[in-house]
Amino acid sequence: MTDTKDGDRKGKTLGVRGGTETSQVRQSFSHGRSKSVTVEHKRKRVVVPKVGGGGGKSRGGIGGLSDTEVERRRKALAAAKAQEADRQQKEREAAQAREDELSRLRAEKEAAERAEKEREIAEQRAAAEAEQKAAQEAEAAAAAERAAVKAEKSSAARAKETASVDPAAAQAQAARAEAGRPTGPKKTMDKAGPEEKRGRGGKSGDDRRRSGKLTIASATADEGGRQRSLAAMKRRQEREKRKMMGQGGEREKIVRDVQVPDAITVQELANRMAERVAAVVKTLMQNGIMATQNQTIDAETAMLIVEEFGHKVVRVSESDVEDAITQTSSEDEVNLQPRPPVVTIMGHVDHGKTSLLDAIRKTNVVSGEAGGITQHIGAYQVKTPDGAVISFLDTPGHAAFTSMRARGAHVTDIVVLVVAADDSVMPQTIEAINHAKAAGVPVIVAINKIDKPGADPSKVRTQLLNHEIVVEEMGGEVLDVEVSALSGKGLDTLLENIALQAELLDLTANPDRPAEGAVIEAQLDVGRGPVATVLVQKGTLRRGDIFVVGEQWGRVRALINDKGERVDEAGPSVPVEVLGLNGTPEAGDVLNVVENEGKAREISSYRERLARDKRAAAGSATTLDQLLAKAKADQNVKELPVLVKSDVQGSAEAIVQALEKISTDEVRVRVLHSGVGAITETDVTLAEASGAPIIGFNVRANAPARESANQKGVEIRYYSIIYDLVDDVKKAASGLLSPEIKERFIGYAEIRQVFKITGVGKVAGCMVTEGVARRSAGVRLLRDNVVIHEGKLKTLKRFKDEVKEVQVSQECGMAFENYEDIREGDVIEIFETEQIVRTLA
Repeated sequence: MTDTKDGDRKGKTLGVRGGTETSQVRQSFSHGRSKSVTVEHKRKRVVVPKVGGGGGKSRGGIGGLSDTEVERRRKALAAAKAQEADRQQKEREAAQAREDELSRLRAEKEAAERAEKEREIAEQRAAAEAEQKAAQEAEAAAAAERAAVKAEKSSAARAKETASVDPAAAQAQAARAEAGRPTGPKKTMDKAGPEEKRGRGGKSGDDRRRSGKLTIASATADEGGRQRSLAAMKRRQEREKRKMMGQGGEREKIVRDVQVPDAITVQELANRMAERVAAVVKTLMQNGIMATQNQTIDAETAMLIVEEFGHKVVRVSESDVEDAITQTSSEDEVNLQPRPPVVTIMGHVDHGKTSLLDAIRKTNVVSGEAGGITQHIGAYQVKTPDGAVISFLDTPGHAAFTSMRARGAHVTDIVVLVVAADDSVMPQTIEAINHAKAAGVPVIVAINKIDKPGADPSKVRTQLLNHEIVVEEMGGEVLDVEVSALSGKGLDTLLENIALQAELLDLTANPDRPAEGAVIEAQLDVGRGPVATVLVQKGTLRRGDIFVVGEQWGRVRALINDKGERVDEAGPSVPVEVLGLNGTPEAGDVLNVVENEGKAREISSYRERLARDKRAAAGSATTLDQLLAKAKADQNVKELPVLVKSDVQGSAEAIVQALEKISTDEVRVRVLHSGVGAITETDVTLAEASGAPIIGFNVRANAPARESANQKGVEIRYYSIIYDLVDDVKKAASGLLSPEIKERFIGYAEIRQVFKITGVGKVAGCMVTEGVARRSAGVRLLRDNVVIHEGKLKTLKRFKDEVKEVQVSQECGMAFENYEDIREGDVIEIFETEQIVRTLA
């Protein structure tokens, strides 16, 4: 195929010259197929060194290599051989070490097995010897028994023979034989008999084989065998004692006092009764209740089970945690001492309640009130010229602060009803009278503003008769005083009447018992945290006392009186600000001092859980039908969501109540959240999610909340007067009202003839009989005084011209939009609609 120096080698395979051999190999396949393959065998090339000239650089070395290269390769080969020899030596040493280790382990294992086998053989031998010894002893005992029986028979025979000769001697011999009879061998024989029988049986070898094995029981047992436990011995002694005393029957049942809570598991109930769980489950099933030991049953079922087992039921409840407060409140009142009276100032708005109290206290509180009206409940102490101390509560007069007035009436001893002489009895005056009657406290009427022109105290007294308030001047028992807050007239008389009324009430309290009081107001102060204004009613409140108030608890960190001074304690009828609460309580909650922090936490958590359960129950009590009915009823009701933040709890409560009263059948104001304290980012986030504005009453938003509100477009409105707040919300709710649509009839037209025009449809030729016809007005088609169609005009023409209106007694053409069923004699009623904006009353 190719030309070489040796000539043509056409047809030969390629390869090293003179170094390959070829052969034919036949391959066999399935189904009888085969194939012939040519295989080349490469022969090993033998390098013959050539003899050439000297010198390391000469090319006459082995294979054409220089002597230096040959020497280098020879050294490399020697080094490789040395490394290979080292590696093989190390492998041989490692293999020998492994073999030695395996031999050592094998020898140790064999030695241990040999020792174990020798020990087992020794134990078996010892057991066999012991068994053989026991068998020998048994055999000896049996032989002794047999000898004794034989001797007894022979002595009996001799006694019989003697009895026939000498009866007295026979009796004496019998007695001697009875006294000298051995008793031990008999018992030994009885015990050894079965052993001996088993020894003679076919299984004796197997028993001897098994007796040599060492078990945990045999290793731990004493030589005398398994011993009874101490408890078993005691039970045996008790049984023997009962048998000796003739009490072999059942033991007397122990009746226990079983505490049954509101809910209890079956297993816990069984443990408290000291009964078996299976017995309790069986009793429940007999009563038709399928319950397992881990299921919970109610108190009534548990009480039935306890009574059925013969135990006494002691009913307990979660509310028992408040027993400490109840026991403290129900303590016998000892060491009673006189206390100052608590006087609440009540009346209508702008009748001078705060001004009257300022005149008594010689202060100017009213100047600090926004809009000149009181919007918070205040507590003060006043010392009269004769040295008496009186605690005053100033309540707001606005209609929204009903709850504040109710709280003031319930914690007071005397109500001073302030009525303006120039304004007479007003709605909040009547409400104050009703609160005083509900609280059952005496009333003193203070007729204020008598120095104003148009003042008529007689009119006030007369109108009070309509509400069952009969003053002394009109033959009643209610004290009344004419006063003036500006000039100070009648103030001394008012204080004297208050002192007189307090003396008649004989007000006393025990200052040495744990304190109890009422929360007048609560707020969240930025620097001081939750702060509660508390009127102490019983006992003395001291710094460091641990207390519970509503769902909150705390430790008295500081007490601040009405003058802003820190005090160490507050006695009965003393109003103070309390710092140290863990949360803001609700206005009207009762404060109770408890023993320790653990009890306070327990009561607080119980009340919080109870309130949460009530809220959940109120929400879950609604059925699906009720939800569907409510959703259907609310389809046409529009909601105005708002978020309210106030400075004190009482104001927030009053605002929520006022906003809820704004709601009607068409518009409802929904308060998403109400609280005390500054407006925070959380409030802004909630308002943004609900699309609601934020209302701040005497509070402001902090810097992060303001930035967040600006970014999210949330509206924040600030108010200081509740009038303005309610009016603005009322206007916003009025904007949601749909406008009132009012119709005004402007004319009538009679159809004289109907024309059918191609491309237009039917056109009515009409005569305006009354009023005017306008193109933009609405129309109704009347047929026999029945409304057939109501809609709009498509066209209004006078002759051939499109006109806006047609006057009375003129002819015109009319066409209806999307309606053509018109006939001669029909009447068209023309009217206009106007929308009237509605407002909430």
